[in-house]
Amino acid sequence: MPESRGKILVIDDEAEIRESLSTLLGLEGYEVDGAGDGTSGLERLEAKPYDLVLLDLMMPDRSGLEVLEDLRRRDSETPVFIITAYGSIEKAVTATKLGAKNFFTKPWNNEKLLIEIDDTISRRRLERENIHLKRALRQRYNFSQIIGKSEAMVKVLELVGQVAQSRSTVLIHGESGTGKELIAKAIHANSPRADGAVVAVNSGSLPADLLESTLFGHLKGSFTGALQTKKGYFEVADHGTIFLDEISTISLETQAKLLRVIQEKEFVPIGGVEPIKVDVRIVAATNVDLHKQVEEGRFREDLYYRLNVIQIDLPPLRDRREDIPLLVEHFFTKYCRENEKFLDTEGRSRLRFVPEAMRLLLDYNWPGNVRELENVVERAVVLATDVNVPVDLLPDSLLAAGGVQVRRILPAFERPAEASLFDIMDEFERRIILDQLEKCNWSQTETAESFRIPLSTLNQKIKRLNIEVKRKRDLAHATNH
Repeated sequence: MPESRGKILVIDDEAEIRESLSTLLGLEGYEVDGAGDGTSGLERLEAKPYDLVLLDLMMPDRSGLEVLEDLRRRDSETPVFIITAYGSIEKAVTATKLGAKNFFTKPWNNEKLLIEIDDTISRRRLERENIHLKRALRQRYNFSQIIGKSEAMVKVLELVGQVAQSRSTVLIHGESGTGKELIAKAIHANSPRADGAVVAVNSGSLPADLLESTLFGHLKGSFTGALQTKKGYFEVADHGTIFLDEISTISLETQAKLLRVIQEKEFVPIGGVEPIKVDVRIVAATNVDLHKQVEEGRFREDLYYRLNVIQIDLPPLRDRREDIPLLVEHFFTKYCRENEKFLDTEGRSRLRFVPEAMRLLLDYNWPGNVRELENVVERAVVLATDVNVPVDLLPDSLLAAGGVQVRRILPAFERPAEASLFDIMDEFERRIILDQLEKCNWSQTETAESFRIPLSTLNQKIKRLNIEVKRKRDLAHATNH
């Protein structure tokens, strides 16, 4: 079944109206309940939550205004649209004062009603998501959650603490995988804008035309495929923060529009003529030398200086090796919790790399930085059968860099005492498939060919054994880039 677009309660004493609205909204993907009078409508609202209420103004037991007033005493948030055959400005004003979001007169325009319902429910969900995100950000991105005790990271966090309270744009520079987005969200979570939205945009992953639409939005019909008006991320992030990753990849045309947002605090959606005012803090990130790109004519000099008010340089992992044990412990606990294995009574990981494996981790150059280390630790958690993680559970690339050769005919496996024969066989097969997928750079087609089995057979096994190929492939791709 497709996911519901929202739950709507229709309170109207006319059965034809309830049935008509139920059909109209049901075809649009909404779940609809009906109530024939105000009393039963309030009872339904007590029984379960709704995303929106359509409330008739004239009913036999109680007027819609009385029901609305009673509802608002119990629930101040659920949006209510008044529908009535007896519309008047006076009643509309009264309904608005009591907390109604909109007022429709019978017979209404179906298209307008659907647009208003979609906009109201979408906006409310976004507000709720922002509240949850704000709480999560304060927990996840406070400074104690950014792992590192090295002098280099201490200096970074001190600078983050200083700039978080300001309104200035920030440019974060660092190699791929160093945690630039984590720092950007820490800045937002510790700023006066923490109650607002934080929106991340990977500029390098979007074509120029799609990036412009994503950032600034578009009006319905402004280009082929623009079937409805869509808000851009700058409008969504109003009074919050927008994080522009890989800022060096955006086109010169989009750079000019971005400069206008910074200077004038306004933008014009694609297909629009009226500018939209916004108050958004910009945090940008790059893994290249932007000043060099300015000299080469690939990045606007005026935009560079607007973005580079405050620059934060993130050190690569090879320059803060003393943080590696802390990061390993952190990622061990994270993925042991996700896999529900090797946890102590306090929910911390019991896994430890054997000394030789830890030495290899400390000596490795880490071209993919923290992201690559996280990938290595996750792999170890998935493949581990004992709390002491051996050298042969490290990736071949890391072993080769350390001059270690491990002959892998089959992945090592120790039988857990409580495991059944079927559990042992499933785990053994899972490890073999994971090992071969990694060797084939997570290509399912190539892996199936190497096993000499149909691709459909491999995919069935991957699904049955809960192997997350897409996530692994994305991590591998990110590490290599």
